[in-house]
Amino acid sequence: MEKDCLFCKIANGRMNTDFLFESDNVVVFRDINPHAPVHLLIVPKRHIRSINDLTDKDDAILAEMITTGRRLAKQENVNVSGYKLLFNVEKGGGQVIFHLHLHLIGGWKK
Repeated sequence: MEKDCLFCKIANGRMNTDFLFESDNVVVFRDINPHAPVHLLIVPKRHIRSINDLTDKDDAILAEMITTGRRLAKQENVNVSGYKLLFNVEKGGGQVIFHLHLHLIGGWKK
């Protein structure tokens, strides 16, 4: 865990955050600045700075993040209407918090 990392604090229970899902490796919670009716963040508990910092040993955590996204899309009732799974990578790619996280975005009405 990085000492000053906001998502490390959240993922490891050091901040009062309601989790929609938690496993040994990841947590899911609502984005505090949503860009859609459903905007969730899927965050690994272990600090990984960004996609650029993944190694071969991180394949399982990446797979778990994606399958968790699929599971939560169904739980949030956006699996049929459609949703996005999105990684922002580095500052130029829109990453603001430098702890790997996957956005699940959906719920727009036609």
